[in-house]
Amino acid sequence: MFNRMMKPEVKKQELMYLLDQGKRLPEHVAIIMDGNGRWAKRRGLPRVAGHREGVKSVREIVEAAGEVGIKVLTLYTFSKENWQRPEMEVSSLMRLFVSTLRREINDLIEKNVRLNAIGQLTDLPQFVYDELMWGIEETRHNTGLVLNLALSYGGRTEIVDAVRAIAQKIQSGELFADEIDEETIRQHLYTHNLPDPDLLIRTSGEERLSNFLLWQIAYTEIYITNTLWPDFRKGEFYHALIDYLQRERRFGRVSEQLQQQV
Repeated sequence: MFNRMMKPEVKKQELMYLLDQGKRLPEHVAIIMDGNGRWAKRRGLPRVAGHREGVKSVREIVEAAGEVGIKVLTLYTFSKENWQRPEMEVSSLMRLFVSTLRREINDLIEKNVRLNAIGQLTDLPQFVYDELMWGIEETRHNTGLVLNLALSYGGRTEIVDAVRAIAQKIQSGELFADEIDEETIRQHLYTHNLPDPDLLIRTSGEERLSNFLLWQIAYTEIYITNTLWPDFRKGEFYHALIDYLQRERRFGRVSEQLQQQV
């Protein structure tokens, strides 16, 4: 096993070595960014301080993902359930999102990052929605990493929305029930234009999916770290990728079948 205390640059060298040996990076990495509140509480700080520190981790991981060649990075930014949090915290999160996007937009453009968002986006306050659409428009011609933000997102809600859209097509005669297959459902998900995640990272040690990408992660490799999100930086990210590269993805087959394909 690789030492979690290795310096980030050493971990990156180890990652590059594995890639040179023919290992393949995940095309799509999804992250449940958990632990901002606990990070702040341990330091006697308000919860919003943890969210602000978490933004620094977002910046580092977006940079690291782009540098190593990840194609899609999906961040669980704000869930449907998060609307139930205290009004002051929700308001602070919305303002933090807007100020961060304004501050980072030029860097995203410079690094060729394309911004995307999934979820029930019309739930967002108008000023947040407008800023998000502006950011998406400003980066739409970029061809590098897709930074996919899950906002007002819930996996069950996504599936319900897909079923409703399919039902409407059946009702209108555009689609017949016996034509429905997995691809039909996939085409009606928020992520219809993105590959399914290869790797799901969850910080803070929690061992649950929290209603995140429930359809899409059927064959996703899961990596859980006790590190709180504000402390999850490049070194931890490289370690997660190294762990992924050492796994055997069989998709229901046996090892011998995979070896025959090599």
